[in-house]
Amino acid sequence: MNDAEEDIPIVPPEPGEVGLVEPHDFVHAQPFTFESGQVLPGFTLRYETYGRLNAARDNTVVICHALSGDHHCAGIHALTDAKPGWWNNFIGPGKAIDTNQFFVLCANVLGGCQGSSGPSSTDPRTGRPFGLAFPFVTIRDMVHAQKLLCDHLGLASLAAVIGGSMGGMLVLQWGIEYPAFVRRLIPLATTARESAQAIAFNEVGRQAIMQDPEWNHGDYPKGGGPRVGLAVARMMAHITYLSDESMDQKFGRRRTKRLTPATSGLPPAGANAPAAYTFDVQFEVESYLRHQGESFINRFDANSYLYITRALDHFDLTAAHGSLEQAFAAVEAGTLSVAFTSDWLFPSAQNREIVLALLRAGKRASYAELATNLGHDSFLLESEDLYTLVRSFLGSPRSP
Repeated sequence: MNDAEEDIPIVPPEPGEVGLVEPHDFVHAQPFTFESGQVLPGFTLRYETYGRLNAARDNTVVICHALSGDHHCAGIHALTDAKPGWWNNFIGPGKAIDTNQFFVLCANVLGGCQGSSGPSSTDPRTGRPFGLAFPFVTIRDMVHAQKLLCDHLGLASLAAVIGGSMGGMLVLQWGIEYPAFVRRLIPLATTARESAQAIAFNEVGRQAIMQDPEWNHGDYPKGGGPRVGLAVARMMAHITYLSDESMDQKFGRRRTKRLTPATSGLPPAGANAPAAYTFDVQFEVESYLRHQGESFINRFDANSYLYITRALDHFDLTAAHGSLEQAFAAVEAGTLSVAFTSDWLFPSAQNREIVLALLRAGKRASYAELATNLGHDSFLLESEDLYTLVRSFLGSPRSP
């Protein structure tokens, strides 16, 4: 090596991409009993994996998605895909969840509509979608189904389970249900029990769906159903994922380019009158929300929305175990809980409560609160601070 070569700094490679990925279906062909006591003769979970399983089969990180998420959290399915999986910024070679080190697994939840068994699946008894005949599903049911998938894949243990919002609830339930199987828990922007306010928002969304005549008591064909009601539910829910400051910065009171009343068939306004007297889209924020609603109805099932939001409503670790400390009594995993200051759906105090209860129960837990103006969805967005926290936590010494 010459002197010139010695002066060249060694620069670590840029984080890479997982590239083309393919979903898989796990078919559990045995009866599955739900927490409600209802039984399915079997179920399917659609999932994706990234990275490689090590020889010890103990380097898996399970990704738990939020209400509107699915199994496709990284990479692309085809070179023509407009965008990659929903957490592609987080998962990949050299990224916070490093696929050079970990085998990453993400499954669409039981009750979902992206390939996993749910209300839109075909009921073998009728040849039609289950609709409301599908069993009531809970967060606990979702975790039990995911554990069966892990057993199917022959996993010896999990290096970590991570997820935000509803995904964070699944993370906590994983630690409670299978304490010896999980080494680290990373719940983000979540809660140990759904609040009255969050339940209220969910109910408004459900009513928007159920009051749509096309819902028909849950009996509608695939590709049909209450599209207007589901779009309104999504629009309302999406507001809770943002913050006042982020919406003001992104949209403010900026108006869209609209036709004037004269060219839209309305009587012309006076010279000093406002530009439009219609209820069409006039502000950019309206256009954004309508786009969110329209794109959502093309990929999500209305009955799944009802089922999953009700599962969220019933999530209450305190009620289920007598106290939050008792809920965490058997947890063995170390926990990192991360909250975001602008999250008003699951505020920082609810995330702190999780860590304080773990500490009171004698468990290993830490808490981080990141200052952000992006609202509840902050855990999905680019954040070097969050990347650093997660990378450090996952790289900590293995639990004894």
